[in-house]
Amino acid sequence: MRREPFGMSAGASRLSASERASDGGSRYRLRDLFTPLDTLLASGGDPRLALDANDRVNAYGCAASPEPELWNFASATASTISQMAYDRAALAREELMHKCLFDEVEIAFDARCEDMREELRGHLALSSRIDVVFSPSGTDYQLHALFVARAVLGASPVTIVVGADQTGSGTPHTARGHHFSTMTPGGVAVRKDGAVTGLAGDSIAVPLIDMAAGIAMRTDADAAVLRAVETSLTQGRRVLLQIMDSSKLGWRAPSEACLDEIARRWPRKVQIVVDACQARLGRRRLRAYLDRGYMVLMTGSKFFGGPAFSGALLLPKGLSRSIDRIGGIAPGIFDYAGRCDWPVAWTTLRSRFERRPNFGQWLRWEAALAEIGSYYAVPGAFRARMLAELAAGIDSMIALSPSLRAVPAAIEKSGADDEEFAQATIFPFTLLRGGKPVSIAETSAVHRALARDMAEEISDSAADRQVAAQRCLVGQPVRLERQDGAPQVVLRLCVGARLVTEAWSPDPMQAKRNVQHVLDRIAHVLVKIELLLDRGAVTAAPAKSAFEV
Repeated sequence: MRREPFGMSAGASRLSASERASDGGSRYRLRDLFTPLDTLLASGGDPRLALDANDRVNAYGCAASPEPELWNFASATASTISQMAYDRAALAREELMHKCLFDEVEIAFDARCEDMREELRGHLALSSRIDVVFSPSGTDYQLHALFVARAVLGASPVTIVVGADQTGSGTPHTARGHHFSTMTPGGVAVRKDGAVTGLAGDSIAVPLIDMAAGIAMRTDADAAVLRAVETSLTQGRRVLLQIMDSSKLGWRAPSEACLDEIARRWPRKVQIVVDACQARLGRRRLRAYLDRGYMVLMTGSKFFGGPAFSGALLLPKGLSRSIDRIGGIAPGIFDYAGRCDWPVAWTTLRSRFERRPNFGQWLRWEAALAEIGSYYAVPGAFRARMLAELAAGIDSMIALSPSLRAVPAAIEKSGADDEEFAQATIFPFTLLRGGKPVSIAETSAVHRALARDMAEEISDSAADRQVAAQRCLVGQPVRLERQDGAPQVVLRLCVGARLVTEAWSPDPMQAKRNVQHVLDRIAHVLVKIELLLDRGAVTAAPAKSAFEV
C-alpha cells in the first residue's frame, strides 16, 4: 500500500521516497506548505475532494477558490469557499510557515490545532472540558466515534443508525467499521467496503421515511429505535446508537422521550452519538446533548458554509480518561488519524499515532472557523428573525410555484433549546410538470443545469435569458427508495450561515433590504427551475451523476 503525507493528495507530493527519507520528514512537510493553496485545500481527504480536470470543481460542484458570482443555496451538501474564509486560510498558512522557522513543523502544527479546538469551543459556547477530535470529513469521524465507543463500552458494539436513509452515503460502511472509499486520508489505497482492521462489526439501519404516506416521517420511529436497542441488548451486545439531528431533509429522531426511556431502561449499556453534521441545532441543544454524555458529530462545512470536508467529534467530559487509557488500538484507525487530530491532554493515546500533519484538513477548518465566528458575531435576535423570514418566504414561494411540491416538515421545533433553529433551514421539494412528478433523470439534470449558464439554451426574451444565465447551487438530489414503487428524488433549497452573516447590518433598514435581496435571489432560482422545465433545456446538461455523495 502506498502512503502519501497527510497534507497532500495522492500524486501531489513533490519529493521522491528517497528524498523524504534523507530529509528526515520535517523538511518535506514544510515544503508541502508551499504547495498552491487551492491544491492544499483539496488535499488530505478522499476522492470526493478531487477537482475535475476540466471544470476544476469537486464532486459537490464546488471549486477550491472563491466564486462570488455563483449563488449558493446548497449548504446541506456543500458550499463554495467565501473570500473571507479563503483569506483566513492563506493567512494561517503564512503564519504557520513563520512559526516553523523557530519550531519543528509538527510542534507548530500541533499547537495551532490545539488553538483551533479552543476557538471552536468558544464559538459554540462549550466548556473547556469538552474534547474536540478533528477529522477530514463527516464520514471519517464516524470511524473515530466507533473507535471511541469501543473504548467506552469495553466491547465491540453494534451500531444502530437512526435515519439511515437520510445520512451520508458512506455511513452504511463506517457504521460497521468498513472502508467507505478506495483511499484513506492517510493516503493508503484500500478496498471500498473492506473491513477496517480491528473495527469491523455489525450495524442495524432504522430508516425514517414512510414512502407509503408520500414523503413523510414514519410515525413509529421511537418504537423502531427502542425495538432495535432491546433486541441487540437481549443478544448480549453493547450498543452505539447514532441518532439524527438533523437529516438531509431536516428531520430529527428519535424524540427526547425515547432517549429518556433508553437511559432509564438500559443505563451504561448504550452509548449515544448524535449525527449533527448539518450543524442545524441551537448551541443550548448542543450543550444539552454533551451534558447527557452523548458524543456529537458535526462539521464546519454544512450550515456554517466552510469548504467541504471539515469534521469534528465532540466528546463530553468524563470520556477522556477511559479513551486515553485504552489498551489495544484497532490498527486500521491509524490510516484515518494522526497525532494532531487528538487533544493534547490525551498523551498516552497520542503517543501511539504518527506525527503527520494533515494540512488540507487544517486549512479547511481554518476557513470554517472564520465562517462560524462571523455567524455568531451577528446578534442572536437578528439571526432568529432572518431565519424566520426566510423560512416563511421560501415556504410561500414553493407553495405558489406550479413546478414544485414541498416535502412536509417531519416535526415541529418549538423547544427553547432550538433557538434560531426553531425554523426550518432545509426546504426539500419534488419537481412537477403538468401536475405529474418529473423523472429522476430529469430532476438530476435540472440540478446540474442550475449550476451552468443556460442562456444559450433559452431562446425566449432577454429577461428569461438573464434568469437562465445565473449560476446557482442547490442541495444535491436525494434519492428516496420505495418498497412498493419507483424511487423518488428531491432537491433542496438550503439556508446557510453565510446568508445571515452577509445580510447583517446595524442599520435596521439596510438589514431589511439585505434580507429581501436574499429572498429575491431565491425567487430567481425558482424561476430558473421553471424555465428549465418549461423549455426542456435540461437535456443539454452533462450526463454524470448528481446524487448526494
